[in-house]
Amino acid sequence: MSKLKDQFLKHQALTTPFPIAFEVEKAEGNYIYGKDGKKYLDLVAGVSACNLGHGHPAIVKAIKKQADKYLHVMVYGEYVQEPQVNFATLLASQLPENLQVTYLVNSGTEAIEGSLKLAKRYTGRTEIIAAKGAYHGSTHGSLSVMGNETYKQAYRPLLPNVKFIQFNNKQDLEKITTNTACVILETIQGAAGFIEPKNGYLKAVRDRCNETGTLLIFDEIQPGFGRTGKLFGFMNYDVTPDILAIGKAMGGGMPTGAFVASKELMDSLANNPILGHITTFGGHPVIAAAAHANLQYILESGIMDTMDSKEALFRKHLNHPAIKEIRGKGLMLAALVDSEELCHKVAERCMEKGIILFWLLFEGRALRITPPLTITEEEIVYACKIINETLDELT
Repeated sequence: MSKLKDQFLKHQALTTPFPIAFEVEKAEGNYIYGKDGKKYLDLVAGVSACNLGHGHPAIVKAIKKQADKYLHVMVYGEYVQEPQVNFATLLASQLPENLQVTYLVNSGTEAIEGSLKLAKRYTGRTEIIAAKGAYHGSTHGSLSVMGNETYKQAYRPLLPNVKFIQFNNKQDLEKITTNTACVILETIQGAAGFIEPKNGYLKAVRDRCNETGTLLIFDEIQPGFGRTGKLFGFMNYDVTPDILAIGKAMGGGMPTGAFVASKELMDSLANNPILGHITTFGGHPVIAAAAHANLQYILESGIMDTMDSKEALFRKHLNHPAIKEIRGKGLMLAALVDSEELCHKVAERCMEKGIILFWLLFEGRALRITPPLTITEEEIVYACKIINETLDELT
């Protein structure tokens, strides 16, 4: 064992008893380079966070330029800082009229926390409805709306008055009433297995929320920033939320998040009491500059237009009989095999061959395929070949 790995195991808090413990030397483009001297094609992209790959030149340039000007200067919302304003303005230009005001925070889970607080504050209601199988983050509020008891039972009590509905079940929508402050949904369920909404489900949720005066929160933390072929997943389904939670790929590899709503809604956090949501480092100028450069490149490069063809290429070449189903949209794909054991073995063996794969939190049979959007057709075909060969060896 290397000294670095030994120190990692001794001094860093572990999230599992068996971390991968891959030692990273550098990352560039669609590849991560290990201290073992090998390069690895990345089909995970930091769990959907590095949509433009690693160290994209436009993002690195923006980071360096802003770092030379100033770093943190004041808590969020008090000073006018150009990187924050530029990002929020560009984002607003791409969103519907009711999503024009952005509150910048530090992560996706904080975006969820802020969204839930905003819904309760604006409506004066306390009931929250989430979906079974949902994953929205790991802080206490986000954990409260997680739809998997295994991961939350050890941390109760959590938020009271949270109820759950079955994703894609329209009959369950009767549970949304005039007591409901908000419904929170992933536009495509992530941890549950990249499950898409079907048969106008999201529109039915929108209609029921309109009937009951309930706010609709869409969690776009994973589908967002081009991964599905649209800037945000909800744009594929012609349904608009009242509150939009974003993160992951927003920062181009830097840690950030945000929640977005109308000015009317967002202003309710500024009064009775003032400072209804506070963050010291939210909207950090260096990270906001990275987020702006990231969004600008995604919009101007045409990269989102390649998602359909790249998805089709994965579906065409991942044709092994051990793959029972490929779920998802764009480059948010999950290849399901027979068992968690096989899934983990495939990921482990592919890593040995220079292909980085992972699995999904609640669906252990699913191989996560969420590469950088910059992955080339040649790299897709090669990756599929290695995965198919590995499945041949293991089945």
